[in-house]
Amino acid sequence: MVSPLLVTKLHLPSSRSPLVQRKRLWEKLDWGLTSRLILISAAAGFGKTTVLSEWAHQTQAFVSWLSLDEQDNDPTRFWTYIIAALQQNIQDIGEATLAMLRSSEPFPFEVFLTPLINELAQLETALILVLDDYHLITTPEIHDSLTFFLEHLPTQIHLAIATRVDPPLPLARLRVRSQLTELRAEDLRFTDEEAVTFWHQSVSQPLTDAQIATLQTQTEGWVAGLQLAMLSLRDSISHDVFINSFGGNKRYILDYLVEEV
Repeated sequence: MVSPLLVTKLHLPSSRSPLVQRKRLWEKLDWGLTSRLILISAAAGFGKTTVLSEWAHQTQAFVSWLSLDEQDNDPTRFWTYIIAALQQNIQDIGEATLAMLRSSEPFPFEVFLTPLINELAQLETALILVLDDYHLITTPEIHDSLTFFLEHLPTQIHLAIATRVDPPLPLARLRVRSQLTELRAEDLRFTDEEAVTFWHQSVSQPLTDAQIATLQTQTEGWVAGLQLAMLSLRDSISHDVFINSFGGNKRYILDYLVEEV
């Protein structure tokens, strides 16, 4: 019996407001439309999903979004969700693949993915397939099938992956062939200017640029760190004392590290 699909996994995250406009990252992602794979790889709290979703809202290409979870480690479920994501933009695509996935007879992934790739090759417009939280996928068969899919994608189709760890895909080969666009922690860190903008947009407490610069140094541009500093500062009596002592022992930081990292 096939489980029903959770349609909210296919929804593009809504824009947050206020938001730091990170055009330097969007420009790099735009350049990724010349690549097969766009990889955003960094630890928790660097704003991977936010950057990718905000870019998806403003790009001219079609975007099919899939938010992954641990239950998607079943290959049939994984590819059924991918086809459902694609069908948000292209009605009825992947029906032949779905029929094979639902069959009692198991098919090799090369067999059930071939008609899907052939259908994608007929599209005349660019399309981005986004897989968010790919680090939750640990099944080797899924990695192998996604490698086959990626290596045979037509030029107008692009795969974008957001993950906390590099996936076991042929990244080195894609990099050498100029078919890989990468955003990593060093790219995602807030610059000093972005940190000042974020603070002035998000916080009612007045801080000097020097105080913000100190927090920026303490958090090393870690987006979640600045957000958690903002929450912690609300309970602080002295801004200077708090900022100079801000670190991993603060309650909100500790909670985040325990739950997410």
